[in-house]
Amino acid sequence: MTVKDKIVVITGASSGIGEATAKLLAANGAKVVLGARREARLQEIVDDIEKNGGEADYRVTDVTVPEQVKGLVQLAKDRFGGLDVIFNNAGIMPTSPISALHTDEWNDMIDINLKGVLNGVAAVMPDFVSQKHGHIITTSSVAGIKSFPGAGVYGATKFAVRNLMEVIRTESASEGTNIRTSTLYPAAINTELLHTITDSNAKKNMDALYDQVGIAPEAIARVVNFAIDQPEEVNVNEFTIYPTKQA
Repeated sequence: MTVKDKIVVITGASSGIGEATAKLLAANGAKVVLGARREARLQEIVDDIEKNGGEADYRVTDVTVPEQVKGLVQLAKDRFGGLDVIFNNAGIMPTSPISALHTDEWNDMIDINLKGVLNGVAAVMPDFVSQKHGHIITTSSVAGIKSFPGAGVYGATKFAVRNLMEVIRTESASEGTNIRTSTLYPAAINTELLHTITDSNAKKNMDALYDQVGIAPEAIARVVNFAIDQPEEVNVNEFTIYPTKQA
């Protein structure tokens, strides 16, 4: 498996998709470096990985702060000697109608869902360009390929990520730097994202949907593992992941 011995940085790694991915990749022989804001959860996950024979480390990281993301990447290089993959997974989803004018939440989504991804890209790009290989994986959303009422700003950040990742892929191909990109478009995945919704009507509707059709974050972890596991000359660059029951 080409996952084995890969050095992988994961943001948003303290729960949900990030946690599930870290554990699966480590079980398959990758060396994982986890970033998120909750140190206790990061320590718990690293301890669990190491207890099961894997290799992992962590650093408390706020993806809205470029220097903290650079520090996370530097930890991977210092601890494991390099970097092969970054998984830009940190995100929030406080959905609401535009007319509700939750403008503070709009700015938070832009800062985390979009600028946070850009900070991850900026942190790894010099190394990936100089070594002429690397893999950037980013969590978008089905709201990044379809427009949903109540998800106007959330969707805008995720549409932006979709464009960003495709441009990185095509520019890298033109520049001969061999950087692979994979963009994930998850639908109803049971994570802590729903906890970020403050609008009562939006929360009620999303809770009902996820209670009915939501699936475990391990589904996304398996897709990330698959993408990394491809030979270096193969770039599988877009994945839409729905629960089978979701219309």
